[in-house]
Amino acid sequence: MRSVLIVDDEPGMRAGLSEVLGRGGFAVEQAASAEEALARLVERGGQSGQSGQSGIDLLVTDLRLPGISGLELIRAARQAGSQMPAIVITAHGTVEDAVAAMKLGAFDFLTKPFSPADLLHLAVRAAGERPAPEAGNGRAKGGEGAAPRRRPIITRDPALQRVLTVAESVASSRAPVLIQGESGTGKELLARYVHESGCRRGKPFVAVNCAALPRDLLESELFGHERGAFTGAITRKTGKFELASGGTILLDEISEMELGLQAKLLRVLQEYEVDRVGGSAPVPVDVRVVATTNRRLAEMVDRGRFREDLYYRLTVIPLVLPPLRERPGDIDLLADHFLERFSGARALRLAPEAREALKARPWPGNVRELENALERAGLLARSEVVTREDLDDRDAGVPRLALGDLAGLTVREMERRLIFDTLKRTQNNRTQAARLLGISIRTLRNKLAEYRQRGELPAEAPAET
Repeated sequence: MRSVLIVDDEPGMRAGLSEVLGRGGFAVEQAASAEEALARLVERGGQSGQSGQSGIDLLVTDLRLPGISGLELIRAARQAGSQMPAIVITAHGTVEDAVAAMKLGAFDFLTKPFSPADLLHLAVRAAGERPAPEAGNGRAKGGEGAAPRRRPIITRDPALQRVLTVAESVASSRAPVLIQGESGTGKELLARYVHESGCRRGKPFVAVNCAALPRDLLESELFGHERGAFTGAITRKTGKFELASGGTILLDEISEMELGLQAKLLRVLQEYEVDRVGGSAPVPVDVRVVATTNRRLAEMVDRGRFREDLYYRLTVIPLVLPPLRERPGDIDLLADHFLERFSGARALRLAPEAREALKARPWPGNVRELENALERAGLLARSEVVTREDLDDRDAGVPRLALGDLAGLTVREMERRLIFDTLKRTQNNRTQAARLLGISIRTLRNKLAEYRQRGELPAEAPAET
């Protein structure tokens, strides 16, 4: 029988947790403080005769404890040589707490209130997944747990560097990650980095664009279906969750998922099993879920367009990528990087006035737009020096806003004016306007939807399509 040590200073909470885990087949021990828990771990380790091992299979601890905190308890246990998995419980969870817990090797992070079923399923999985021995630097030996690869996102911006540090810290956890940011900021790139930096490196990475698939096909695509489940289901189909088992599944544009399917996804995150369409029994999966969105999910929850319980389940580890306009110091760095990539046989370099022009743009399409602009300039440059005119060839025939019109405006207002100025001069042709702006049609559509929601559309704005 697996044993669990529950650490909480509230007797009622200890009793409740003990009842749930006891009924689930665990031999339960209790401690009212971290100091008592440490003494018990040391005592059990000595009795078991195992060097630094307590013989306890799982630690469940509250974060806020009198005296030594739950995180300090995990740290002390690790220093004593114990490798038992730990589940941290708190009513005051923050991303900093979650990151600190994951860095210490915690299996997961539960925020009160939670259901008994959530705790039991998590405990069963945690007790069955003992961590590999760690090297002296705190990282596992060998390839799968080795140090993260070189950061794929080029930046010197402090805010973005902090995001990357958090991503590295939680890479080996199975806790869900929600990456938010505008289109073109590199959300999928960050998702792949999380996968490649952790213990699932070398395992499947499966990406699903929730906005690109018809709603009636997305469930089958995610969870699979049995033969004959519906018209046209002539064979069994393995879903993306099963294909990603052992690795990571990326749910891109998760905000586009309908509410009914959100409920089924929530069950997958709680149970780690999927129900194929037309299936008779659930299929277990071992998968890390990373979701991305360019929309504000908290606002969608308030409007009833996204499930609140799924939102909180996804935001165990929230990562927010800042837009390029908030990291102007990266424009030089990225421009040189892209220009080197697109130079071909020529050693292209930016003229000073071209570099200043790049810094002055609002970049509504973010890094993707900058990349497109440098690729185009690299192809069209008349010499090895890329001039401002080379960069502006994309706008041939489109009058630009006068510099005087922009004085005193915020970057966000400059972006809005640029978009509507381009739409006006293309007779509201969104495809042409997006091409001239160097952004995708989806980015343009999202920007217009945001302006419409905020009541910032001019009278001549195009109707929603």
